[in-house]
Amino acid sequence: MLKEGVFLGKRYEILSRIGSGGMADVYKGKDHKLNRYVAIKVLKSDYRTDEVFIQKFLSEAQAAAGLMHPNVVNVYDVGQDRGLYYMVMELVEGITLKEYIEKKGKLTAKETISISIQMVTGIQAAHNQHIIHRDIKPQNIIISKEGKVKVTDFGIARATTATKTISGNIMGSVHYTSPEQARGAVVDERSDIYSAGVTMYEMITGHVPFDGDSTVTVALKHLQEQIISPAKEVPDIPYSLECIIMKSTQKVPENRYLNCQDLILDLKRSLVNPDGDFVSIPSRSSGTDTTIVMPTEEMTRVQDRDYDPDDDYDDYDDDDYDYDSENYDSENYDSEEGDEESRRKQDDVDPNTKKIMKILMIAAAAVIAIGVFFMAGKAAGLFKIKPGSVQTETDNKVSVPNLVGLTEEEAKAALSKKNLGYYVSGREASDKYDKGIIIRQETAAKKKVAKNSQINVVVSTGAEVKTVPVPYVVGQDEASAQKALEDAGLVVADSEAQYSDTVAEGKVISTSPSPGAEVEEGSRVTMVVSLGVEKAAVPTLTGSAAADADAALSAAGLVTGNVTEEYSDEYDAGIVMSQGTEPNKKVTKGTAVDYVVSKGPKVEMVDVPPLTNMTEEAAIQALESVGLGGNVTYQSSSVTPGYVISQSAAPGSQLEKGTTVDIVVSETPDSSQDGSGNGDGSGADTSKNTGEP
Repeated sequence: MLKEGVFLGKRYEILSRIGSGGMADVYKGKDHKLNRYVAIKVLKSDYRTDEVFIQKFLSEAQAAAGLMHPNVVNVYDVGQDRGLYYMVMELVEGITLKEYIEKKGKLTAKETISISIQMVTGIQAAHNQHIIHRDIKPQNIIISKEGKVKVTDFGIARATTATKTISGNIMGSVHYTSPEQARGAVVDERSDIYSAGVTMYEMITGHVPFDGDSTVTVALKHLQEQIISPAKEVPDIPYSLECIIMKSTQKVPENRYLNCQDLILDLKRSLVNPDGDFVSIPSRSSGTDTTIVMPTEEMTRVQDRDYDPDDDYDDYDDDDYDYDSENYDSENYDSEEGDEESRRKQDDVDPNTKKIMKILMIAAAAVIAIGVFFMAGKAAGLFKIKPGSVQTETDNKVSVPNLVGLTEEEAKAALSKKNLGYYVSGREASDKYDKGIIIRQETAAKKKVAKNSQINVVVSTGAEVKTVPVPYVVGQDEASAQKALEDAGLVVADSEAQYSDTVAEGKVISTSPSPGAEVEEGSRVTMVVSLGVEKAAVPTLTGSAAADADAALSAAGLVTGNVTEEYSDEYDAGIVMSQGTEPNKKVTKGTAVDYVVSKGPKVEMVDVPPLTNMTEEAAIQALESVGLGGNVTYQSSSVTPGYVISQSAAPGSQLEKGTTVDIVVSETPDSSQDGSGNGDGSGADTSKNTGEP
């Protein structure tokens, strides 16, 4: 667990811990670069040395980084600092949908529809980027304090364009997993729609449709059992909402909503017409709502699958499941016990019933024998069809299958089973159906036609390419600019931060593509947002030499201001003793910073007295009286011996107190040793120090 005040990436400050999941801890933090609060997901220490988990953690960020939508918890950044892998996300203050359901018991139909519209809109934003969430559940739906619904945790999302398929384990929470996901088959957008349907079921009833002692039991129920209509528990549920939930949770993906757009449309219709009969569920007519019997080998494969609990983790709720397949042991289904039970049941049968059953079995055997004899005789030509006993016209007709929503290959296969022909009579653009999908068929589904008839279809060429001009958002704040771009049908891919001397902080500097450019609807636009005038931290100058202080200011983008000098007993001469702007303060680049340089300890200055023509003794006394010392040198001269001839410091000049002044005193060549000469009669110069203060 990280301590408060820790910085990641020299930018994100940890403020407090707000949640924990299977792989990561989530903290509330502050982005000091953009001055906003964020949620920071940090990979737990147990997994930082595990390359598999690190890759999974990073793939979560990569999957979600391109999503910028009001109903999605946006991902801002991902990085590594001192061995910590972290992801920076939008901070949403609120509670999870799971907590909200537990708090209220169950939700009203209006609440369920309103929350579902926002939830599915967020899922649709991911699908538009070719990303399947794979783990839609109430724990991953956050309701903000403002009532905004946001989808989070793309921990196991995978781009639909990826070539790698899932095998070996099931990803996602088993209570909400789709049948194809539980089976370990390839999943698509319709798998998220199934999970959303289960979430809607839980909202309206207060519980999940399937539960059991083990996760394998629940997974098998998703595979084999049809979800019971929520109307059984909630009689007053609107008919349209009941149909929406049942269609979303169909076992066969083709019988569900083909995309989120269709589901959102029906949810909005349900708000206006709660009891309307506008939801079409193919399974009602095709019989696919019956219990699906799994082949023995597939059931064994599901039972033996290793369910990995670490594949299920939440941002704001640690809700790990126990994926323990040992509780569902195939040895519990012992054939001997079954045989014994069967024999016991037979012993309990009434004797009269046994006789009736024996008669019925003999009769059935006779019918089968007659049938076999007839078929053999017909094959041998023993039974000739008389003229006039022609097959009826109805026997030569077949029912046309529903081809709308199928791929061309699927449509050809469906028609081939009915001995019908396939022909593309046209291709059209469609916003509803992807390229290569059947838009409509010229012969209505279920209509009886003669075998070998040709069925004409119209195939989608994909959505019509629409172009829109990039709006002019320069100068607007980031939120307003993003809304304007999204309202124009564009996607804000990223927001880059940049310093600017002309654009205020938080305002848009530019966009790429540039304003006015014609781009395809849904294109990604990058915004450059201003950080304001670039700031610089004032360096610490105190204690540095003046030259070093100037160099430090220059390196920080600042300039040297007014430099003054003062005496100081603490700092040596030439060292900076104080600065005008405190260290580490953020100031605009180019700002001038003043500082004061030490002149060293303060000294007292004295005036040098005139010494010429004074006796040696008088000169020494004059120097000592002002605090100076004297250094006497003797020299032969015509001046009267014992008098000062010259001095080293000019009279009236100033010297520091304690300084020694050199003076020259006259002596004759024949001076005796009484002090008037050197005593050797040589006339050479001699000197002595005297008068030191």
